[in-house]
Amino acid sequence: MYFVTIDCGTTNSRAYVVDNNGIILSKATKTVGVKDTATTGSRDTLRNGLREIVQLAVEQAGLSIRDISAVLSSGMITSEIGLAEIPHLEAPCGAAELAAAITKVEDTGIVAEEIPVYFVRGIKNKMDTAGKSATGVVGELDFMRGEETQVMGLLDRPDFPLPTTILILSSHTKFIPVDASGMVQGSLTTMSGQTYDAIINHTFVGKSVERAGDSENAPEDYFDPKVVDDAFEWIKKVGLVRALMFPRFLDVLLDTAWYERHLFFEALIAAEDMLAIGQLSMLGDVSPSNFVLVGSPERCRLYHHILMKQYPSASFTEISETQEIDELSIHGILNITRQAGIIQ
Repeated sequence: MYFVTIDCGTTNSRAYVVDNNGIILSKATKTVGVKDTATTGSRDTLRNGLREIVQLAVEQAGLSIRDISAVLSSGMITSEIGLAEIPHLEAPCGAAELAAAITKVEDTGIVAEEIPVYFVRGIKNKMDTAGKSATGVVGELDFMRGEETQVMGLLDRPDFPLPTTILILSSHTKFIPVDASGMVQGSLTTMSGQTYDAIINHTFVGKSVERAGDSENAPEDYFDPKVVDDAFEWIKKVGLVRALMFPRFLDVLLDTAWYERHLFFEALIAAEDMLAIGQLSMLGDVSPSNFVLVGSPERCRLYHHILMKQYPSASFTEISETQEIDELSIHGILNITRQAGIIQ
């Protein structure tokens, strides 16, 4: 049996053709996502883009669309600016709860009507708003759309350590604690990746932390723990808004290399993220002893170093190879649909 899995994001989407063992036969990507719905007010760009990458992935696999048993998707496709808004499930939540709530969606417009399309719901933090103002309770709230399938892909691995705290390092940072029984306790999200992008592209800091044309290359595999530790200490002392000036000072007033300033800048944002991890206790009896970091090698190394300072006895696993990260979502969504009885 062959399936198409779709990972629909904010700005980019990916379609994979896989067999029922999760083996990837092909992959197609396109710069299209729910941001297009938000900016145009129409779902047509998103729908047409997803249909295009599904067809391309099927062709690249040497199949026809009639060979596809089902389309399986998660992520922002289930949001209010996706193809079908589907409410989040409430944490704590595991594979069985996700399987029971999987939703068959009609008239998506991305494949022929005879091919069933299933969407996996996201997960939101449990809310207790009684007697609280909206602004007083908002810091307890959070949700995920798409990361739940990555988590289920991790939990499907043999000997996966539980309990654990999973860090998804992408356009956002998500801290996701999972208890000893494999139940997702909720999430804590920061805008670290988008903050990095905005500062690099829209402030003068970018000029101080990127390589100029005539600058020397960074040393291979460059990483300086002292630079990272100093950034961490400055965040504790003055916070991010003040500390964001420091790469500029390092550039104009001190003799430093661009790659030192770049690492320092990245470490400032990562150190700021550590403020969020202090909220883990809000999600239950969470005492981090295992961490799984999912992201680029550079970000995994950076966050690993900072977390080790706070949790020196914790164990760490890093997942940073692109295909391995892709396979997390694929194996996760297949596990959910298998428990739902949709596939064997």
